[in-house]
Amino acid sequence: MSHHQESVHLEGHIIDSLVLAKVLDLILMMGGTFDLEDVRIGKTREEASHARIRIQTASRELLDDILKAIQPHGASIEREANCRIDRAPADGVLPDDFYATTHLPTQIRLNGRWLDVDRIEMDLAIRISEAGSVAHAVPMGDVRRGDQVVVGREGVRIIPLQRPQERDVFGFMESQVSAERPHGHIIADIAARMRQLREGRKQGRADSHVLLAGGPAIIHAGGREALTWLIEQRFIHILFCGNALAAHDMEADLFGTSLGYGLTAGRAIPHGHEHHLRTINKIRAIGSIEAAVTSGMIKHGIMAACIRRGVPVIMSGTIRDDGPLPGVITDSVLAQHAMRALIPGVGLALLVASTLHSVATGNLLPATVPTVCVDVNPSVPTKLADRGSFQAVGLVMDAASFLSELARALGRSA
Repeated sequence: MSHHQESVHLEGHIIDSLVLAKVLDLILMMGGTFDLEDVRIGKTREEASHARIRIQTASRELLDDILKAIQPHGASIEREANCRIDRAPADGVLPDDFYATTHLPTQIRLNGRWLDVDRIEMDLAIRISEAGSVAHAVPMGDVRRGDQVVVGREGVRIIPLQRPQERDVFGFMESQVSAERPHGHIIADIAARMRQLREGRKQGRADSHVLLAGGPAIIHAGGREALTWLIEQRFIHILFCGNALAAHDMEADLFGTSLGYGLTAGRAIPHGHEHHLRTINKIRAIGSIEAAVTSGMIKHGIMAACIRRGVPVIMSGTIRDDGPLPGVITDSVLAQHAMRALIPGVGLALLVASTLHSVATGNLLPATVPTVCVDVNPSVPTKLADRGSFQAVGLVMDAASFLSELARALGRSA
């Protein structure tokens, strides 16, 4: 017999986005029961639907678990309560019961009104200004002793994404990832979105940046020229990468090789394994990648295009890096901060051939940013496509093919 109950409220496009069905399934799967106390379905595509659900369980612990599970789908406890606040006990330490964010749009109820949480991102806390007028997501390490932090789950509501009205690939769940699925229509939709964003940048609209996070396989596989063209034509506005992509890009310009493999000869070059080291050494000697480009040492390629087009590049180091190149951020926390600072304004993210950078970038992005993950390893796009967004697309294909097809769709001649 059920002894504990709570009523929750759902609002929005909960029918066509299957949010209501998901919430009801979760309640039953976890061992609870429910009564639909009130359901009002919007009569048009624009009109929102509403549902009030009474959840019943045999224990308070199970009820709390169910409420926790359905909250990311937008279910909020019907009784209006302000969020609870506690003070951070020390620098870099959160209260024990801190609220851990998702990457979905989030609001908190404070002093009887709902506040949007700025800079939302998964796995952060919510800090409230002393005046109680601003709430924003904050990494654990950035919290300072005495900061006001949201604790518990009362007074917090998540806004689930609605199915976009555009009839393109970003308007449908793309969590199914397969190397055997056709890619042409997907790349065409990505190209159309990139044209819109480039035009938006020209008009000064916010959220019009295209971010690309990429790995050195772009160079090894032959995607260097296509990516260079995309940057030169102002389709790419931010680049996240590591030491290797930059090093092998400039190695290709100086020696015609990538990791010692001749890009035109199609074979390993004698002593070619030294070329990336000699490239890094030359850049360290001249002082910076920018100096190498402006001096004419580096004439072509991805780094040269970024310098000439003013594209910001965040290079995050790893433990295995050679050198590294000047400008590589070797402190992972500082690299995370640098990447996070460029996320506002991103309207599309392309995560290409880099497991580490794809996962890192995906974790920094709010769910509202359409994301494309491209890798020959199906597990990488699968992981990114399963982030809970209607706007995550996974493609199993090599980096060079994707970038070349994308550039052709945007007007690059063969």
